[in-house]
Amino acid sequence: MASAFPTTGIAATSVAKLPADRRHDSNYDDDEEQQQQQHLYNVACSGRGTLPTSSVERYERRGKIGQGSYGKVFQCRDRVTDRLVAIKEISWNCEDEGLPSSALREVALLKEVQHPNMVRLIDTIMEGKKFLLVFEYLDKDLNHLLASRKTPLVGSKLKTIMFQLLTGLHACHSRRIVHRDIKPQNILSNREETVFKLADFGLGRAFAVPQQTYTNEVMTLYYRAPEVLLGERHYLPAVDMWSMGCVLAELARHRTMFAGEGAFTQLIAIFRELGTPDEVSWPGVTLLPHYNTQFPKWRRKDLQQLLPTLDRDGIDLLDGMFRYKPEERISAYEALQHPWFDEVRDDCLCTLQRQMLEQYY
Repeated sequence: MASAFPTTGIAATSVAKLPADRRHDSNYDDDEEQQQQQHLYNVACSGRGTLPTSSVERYERRGKIGQGSYGKVFQCRDRVTDRLVAIKEISWNCEDEGLPSSALREVALLKEVQHPNMVRLIDTIMEGKKFLLVFEYLDKDLNHLLASRKTPLVGSKLKTIMFQLLTGLHACHSRRIVHRDIKPQNILSNREETVFKLADFGLGRAFAVPQQTYTNEVMTLYYRAPEVLLGERHYLPAVDMWSMGCVLAELARHRTMFAGEGAFTQLIAIFRELGTPDEVSWPGVTLLPHYNTQFPKWRRKDLQQLLPTLDRDGIDLLDGMFRYKPEERISAYEALQHPWFDEVRDDCLCTLQRQMLEQYY
């Protein structure tokens, strides 16, 4: 089977010559981080989990459908299978910059972890100075789903959505990968709204123990964890669980849970609802770079009053996702065992098993 990258020097160029957005990263000198990122680059450019490489003529462009991390996304028709696909088009300058690290990360992570609740990478194509990632096509994202409704999501449908997303997230975390950009726009669904998948892994990173230093400019503001907003540069999958909690709350109340215009106002939006953290509720918080002892002091509100459509178990799960101290935040695996999912767990697992058999066999 052909390599995931054409033999035109792209693999050697992109690894030997680090992409521009990595060369100027002040954190790149960290030896452990460098080893982990080099592992991702090696996976992206190796034969492991190889993908077929096709000619661009195989795909008929139908129209632009979005903008992802570092690329435009188009709906196209596969002339061979007659199926719709989504193609992310990434432009790059092979002489000056090398392939963007986001593209390398996305290819590497999707080759490293393949799961029915993660968007599937079908093909990769090099066309001049454009790198094309061919994905399975899904009809809508969670943002469009919410916009098409006038009421919050409740009951078994909400539970099924969250169970699928947490299953996909657990697949990432169990392979030591943090997504870092979970938000409704990066969650895709089929037309029937029965299948939900995590997408856009352009900010995804491998993590290791001990914790490593990463940039804190990650994740869309509304879904950004408080430790990142406060300048913490050592973090692990807990940042994804905070984002997932924001998604759950948004689905259950039909509006954004925390909406700020900048990092400071985003913190204020969080503190107004969940209380202002201190050394009692979050030991060590006052040592974070952006913590201000002059933050207004708010008491934590009752989540049940903020989200009346959620039952007691749903509130308990959300409370676990919204713990301030990252080490105390519920993990994806623990969340999947939560009683809130008892109603849908068996059906979801049966569906997952069938999807895995269809996808891999």
